[in-house]
This record gives sequence, structure tokens and C-alpha cells, in this order.
Amino acid sequence: MFRQSLCRTAQNASRLAGRRFQSTANVPVLANFEQWVTLSEVEQQKISTQLAEVMKNDWNAVSTENKKAAYYVAYGLHGVREPREKPGDTQKIILGTLGLIAISLSVSTYLRTKGEVPRTMNKEWQQASNEYAKENNMNPIHGISSEGYSGKGFVQ
Repeated sequence: MFRQSLCRTAQNASRLAGRRFQSTANVPVLANFEQWVTLSEVEQQKISTQLAEVMKNDWNAVSTENKKAAYYVAYGLHGVREPREKPGDTQKIILGTLGLIAISLSVSTYLRTKGEVPRTMNKEWQQASNEYAKENNMNPIHGISSEGYSGKGFVQ
């Protein structure tokens, strides 16, 4: 009895050994995409050749995981396509830009309020500019040299 069951098991094992099960074909070559960056170049090359062999088969028979792995190896965010910005960099850039704008506005406001007034902004200079414009007939149609002009001219 024991011998018969052992023989049957051996026959079933030899018969099943020649079969290819569907589950072995669908084992993903690269299960975790994040590990791709940490692999050595030899392992990456090995996986990419395995994926190339898998993709040579009928695409309807290729598992979705292997298709995703092949896409990630070809076009994923690793190597030169790795983003330069890290999480939180955008906030730092915005805060830095706003800080520089605030500093420049405060310096500009300080210089306007506390700075020297140009010498051309005093009353005597502006009146002299009016006399010079009249002597040299500046803008004789509508300006200070025209007949009947009633404006202030260069005086502010």
C-alpha cells in the first residue's frame, strides 16, 4: 500500500514536472519600483534584459506588473530624469522670493523718505527752468511758450 502511493506520487510528479503553470509566467521581474535606484548596475542590467525578453512575448500574455516595470525602467524617475527639487523646496523658494521683495521694498521706501532731495526739485530751479523754456521757445503750440498759457510749467 505504501509502495503504491509512493509510485503514484512519483508518476504524478513526473507528469506535472513537464507542465508550465500560469503562475510562473506572471511572476513580476521587478516587483518594487523604488528598489531600482538602490540596485547595482549589474543587477539593473540583468533585470532590464529579463524585461526585454519578457516583452518579446505576446503582450496580451505579459502581466500588468511586468509592463509597468518595463515602463519604469525605460521612462521612470531615476537617473537623469530624477527630479532636482525635493519636497518642500517650492515653499522655500516662495518664502525666499517674498523675503527679498520685502527687503527691496523697505530699502526703497527708506531711501525715498530719508534720502536727499535732488537739487532740481527746489522751487528756484523749477522757476529757472520755466524762464529757460520761455527764452528758448520750448513747445510753442501747447506748452509754456504758447500764447495764453496759464499752467504752472515746471513748478510742482
